[in-house]
Amino acid sequence: MPPRKLSHDAFVARFLAQYRDPVFDHLRGELRAVAEAAWDAYADSRKAPMTRKAGAGFRDPDYEIAVDWLDARAAIQSAQQRYEDRAGPVRLLLINGSARTEHTCPGEMSKTWRLVEMARETLQDAAQDLAQGLAQDLANVAIDVLDLSRTTSEYGLTIHPCKSCVSTAMPLCHWPCSCYPNHALGQVHDWMNDIYPLWVAAHGIMIITPVNWYQAPSPLKSMMDRLVCADGGNPDPTSTHGKHADEAKALELAGWPYPRHLAGRLISIIVHGDSVGAESLRRNMVDWATDMHLVPAGTNALVDAYVGYYEPYAVSHHALDKDVAFQAEVRNAARTLLQAAQAQRSGRLVEPGSDFKDPRPK
Repeated sequence: MPPRKLSHDAFVARFLAQYRDPVFDHLRGELRAVAEAAWDAYADSRKAPMTRKAGAGFRDPDYEIAVDWLDARAAIQSAQQRYEDRAGPVRLLLINGSARTEHTCPGEMSKTWRLVEMARETLQDAAQDLAQGLAQDLANVAIDVLDLSRTTSEYGLTIHPCKSCVSTAMPLCHWPCSCYPNHALGQVHDWMNDIYPLWVAAHGIMIITPVNWYQAPSPLKSMMDRLVCADGGNPDPTSTHGKHADEAKALELAGWPYPRHLAGRLISIIVHGDSVGAESLRRNMVDWATDMHLVPAGTNALVDAYVGYYEPYAVSHHALDKDVAFQAEVRNAARTLLQAAQAQRSGRLVEPGSDFKDPRPK
């Protein structure tokens, strides 16, 4: 494929373009010096400038591994401990899949956010109701909210695209993802290292999303793509000495186990649209989740609906106000997820066939 290496002048011009505001005029000399330092890192391809020896527990303990990745790994391991802690709360994660927010261009909140808030309030109320007659560890519920609209409204927060390492060989895709941050290319502020632990710690996940052109909104789709490392990803980058394709291919051909790092988490998916695509997106997302060995929380936890069907966008919030049936479906989905999570915690929820060996793990 064609090389994308910039010349010195092109790099500096692109680097300085982010400082066009006149407020930086008196700092042009200093910014030029910073641009030259950034050029040095770029020209030398220093993706991970801060490294240390991997140490015990890795295939190659002497391999110099990125400190950024080790920090992300530690956060995931801590989250896994919270997930496995039977004395801790039942943990539920609510995800707003919409990029829309009143804090940026639309100037108006998203209907999806309103639905997330309905689900959160319902879970808080249901946790109190379901606590009657249950063991104390099942009555304790922790709710996290992941609002993906922050990628469009918050400074310096992004979910970088997946680079498709899996298509070279599964072991080249590291868990957690080691593609970012790439300091040489300025691919920083990647949010996924904060998002991975939220998924790992959760016993149940509810994703509420609108349809954008028959597909998931951009930040949601980016998150979904970047979760590929949870579906068979390699927890030991030293086994491929970073991104050495030949080593990864040899590991896969020798027999890769495709570890499902999120297996067993319960999933609820709510998709809403205004004219087309809600059913197909809901089906696609359920297939995506079950491919990772997540478990649908129940029929009531999987919902697609149309709000203000073919009505003007200008009255869509009013349409949601009037659609009490859809609101009830969202609330029931939240209750279903909580009941399933509590049943799973107590051992009453058993997925038939879950102990069978997968003949096609890829």
